[in-house]
Amino acid sequence: MNQSEVGILVAVCLFGGMLFFLEAGRRIGLRRYKEDTDGVRAGLGVIEGALFGLLGLMIAFTFSGAASRFDERRELIVQEANAIGTAYLRLDVLPDDARLPLRALFRDYLDSRLKTYELLPDIDAAFRELGHSIEIQSRIWRSARIACEESKSQSATMLLLPALNEMFDIVTTRIMAARTHPPAIVFMLLGVLALTGALLAGFGMSGGRSRSLLHMVAFALIMASTVYVIFDLEYPRLGLFRVDDFDQVLVDLRATMN
Repeated sequence: MNQSEVGILVAVCLFGGMLFFLEAGRRIGLRRYKEDTDGVRAGLGVIEGALFGLLGLMIAFTFSGAASRFDERRELIVQEANAIGTAYLRLDVLPDDARLPLRALFRDYLDSRLKTYELLPDIDAAFRELGHSIEIQSRIWRSARIACEESKSQSATMLLLPALNEMFDIVTTRIMAARTHPPAIVFMLLGVLALTGALLAGFGMSGGRSRSLLHMVAFALIMASTVYVIFDLEYPRLGLFRVDDFDQVLVDLRATMN
């Protein structure tokens, strides 16, 4: 089960759980009203306000963090395209006999980088292709270093090798960015707050003669959808919200290498 499927499962479970707690809170409230009609709501407003305020803060915190990381991952794609493009252009400082084989390696490398993300959500296949990319990195570095030594050009060494280093480093940065998520306890706390809020909301609805299914379903659906969107933004290669469109900048770069 990939992370997108986990997110859908969490949202469905949260939706069902909130409906259950809304009804449970309502029934608890109905029993309390029978026992103590006048004092059943005394002092509850402060508690409800504090809890729903905390729930709103948690949603804002997790949504803001997820959206920020989503934008960062899109920006890193552009940075990698720029790094590869710069290094590719700097191959011009090498002699023809060294430049042409390196250009072929660059094309293979960029093809591998694109394929790594095309294979998702097959995580195992994507990591195997990532290993292939790392292998091509080693071949590019070794060939470029030898070419710089043989050319005995200081400018080739100073221009090309740092550009290659930046091109390789951005891969590690993208890997770590893809692995950066809030601790699981944050999502657990968000779920607990949502369910507790549903319980108190159901309790507050017990003052009416009949339940309002529209309000109950709308409240549970909005909360579950919000949690799903947050979860989906955290894994932008697997769900509805994706960064795949930004891969076009790498595709366009590959077209210039033909």
